[in-house]
Amino acid sequence: MPLTGTFERSLDDKHRLALPKPVRDQILSDTETTLYAAPGNDRCIALYSAKSFQELADRLTKLSSAQSDVRNYLRMFYSQAECLEPDKQGRIRLPARLVAFAGLESQTTLVGVRDHAEIWETSRWEGLLASHADEFDSLTAAAMQALEKQ
Repeated sequence: MPLTGTFERSLDDKHRLALPKPVRDQILSDTETTLYAAPGNDRCIALYSAKSFQELADRLTKLSSAQSDVRNYLRMFYSQAECLEPDKQGRIRLPARLVAFAGLESQTTLVGVRDHAEIWETSRWEGLLASHADEFDSLTAAAMQALEKQ
């Protein structure tokens, strides 16, 4: 089932974030209790289940490391990714380097994006929505064209 939804969350001074129950239910299971946090596009934190992270890693192995931009992406992505274990309250502790990368402060927004969740600094998320709201139809058309090419 694809991850969906938008959730406002506070980040405490120890970089702990409470995962909303709908997200926990979609991204964790009795057998899969770890998550991976990694740098996401547009300076957010991407949050993956172990299975989704492995599927992404499998796709990334197909990239040619002969290209310097691919090598640099892989270095940046994997060096900052980290395995996380939610505590009994359903909180995760985000690595300081990812908090700095995403510019997170106390107010964050967690959004579901199909196979992963993204954690945004709330004002940046609201800015992204505002800047693309009028483009929704053209973004839809571009996504559908990309789908047809596959």
